[in-house]
This record gives sequence, C-alpha cells and structure tokens, in this order.
Amino acid sequence: MHHLFEANRRWAARMVAEEPDFFEKLVHVQSPKYLWIGCSDSRVPANEILGLRPGEVFVHRNVANLVNHTDFNCLSVLQFAVDVLKVEHVIVAGHYGCGGVRAALLNKELGLIDNWLRHVRSIYRRQPERFAGLEQGAKEDLLCDLNVLDQARHVEESSIVQNAWKRGQKLEIHGWVYRLSDGLLHDLNFKPHSQP
Repeated sequence: MHHLFEANRRWAARMVAEEPDFFEKLVHVQSPKYLWIGCSDSRVPANEILGLRPGEVFVHRNVANLVNHTDFNCLSVLQFAVDVLKVEHVIVAGHYGCGGVRAALLNKELGLIDNWLRHVRSIYRRQPERFAGLEQGAKEDLLCDLNVLDQARHVEESSIVQNAWKRGQKLEIHGWVYRLSDGLLHDLNFKPHSQP
C-alpha cells in the first residue's frame, strides 16, 4: 500500500505547484453546482470524466447507479446536496459495460447483490418487447439507458426534489450515460414530469 501514499504525495505536490493556495481554498468552502449519482465501477470517476477539480462535484456512487426510495444513504446524499449545498444539477450517470446491469440481465444468483439489482431486473421484465431480437450487448446498452432514466425519475419523485421545486429552488435533473470505449458522455434527454 506504500505506493498509494507515494502517489498521494506526488498528487498533493502537483496541486500546490499548479495553484499554491489550492488546499487552503478547499478547506474553507464546498459549493459544488453538481450532484453526480453514478456507478461504483472504478473505471467511472466523476471528477475526471467531467474535467472538474475536487470541490466542484458532490458524488454518490453505488452498484448500477440506483436511487431507491428506501436507500437512506443515497437519500441523505441527495438531501444534503439539494438542501444544504444547493446544487443546481443532479446527474444520474450510468455507463455502458456496467457489471450490475449485465448481472441483472443474466438473472443468475449472485448473493446479496441480487436484492440490490431487483429493480434493474424489473425494468427488463416490464418491457420484454423492447429487448426482443437484440444481441446481448445491445440489450445491456438499452437496459443501461432505461435504468438511468428510471433512476432519474426516482430523483424527481423524491420528496427532497419536490420540496425544493415548491420552494422555487433552481434544480435540474439529468440522465446521462458514459461510454467506456471512447470516454464520452451522452445525454439521454431526461424530461421531468413535474418540474415547474
């Protein structure tokens, strides 16, 4: 693990060389405009994908970027971001090649994660006609897209977002997907039903 500490020292030195008061500013304020709800996949680092520095995006990650109304971890992050940090954008970001989405499609018993992925499986089961005739990779990509849109809808339906909109708070919800093969984000053009 020593190499991780060495890498950290090099990173900290580089940040100070680029901007001498970087850490001083970081200590005193956290005012991101964005909340990123993404997958835990190690290949999908929000800050780097967005080209943002520490302090510029608030991040919540879990397997398959789910927003469940019973997940108090995710809801606490959402509430803190909306009510305290006053983010202006909530981004639900999935990614093609997601192991959670693939596992949901394969419908194999994997253990505890089966309970977590139940919602992704239900998206697939509710719309079998959309997947008919597709190759496995195309099925995974479609399910990834539909999952992002479903999770963005969950963000919209949360009491946290509904209350923010009632207060007149500026807040937009986005559904994006990241392609590992080219590093590009794609907007799925999520349209909230109830945004003022």
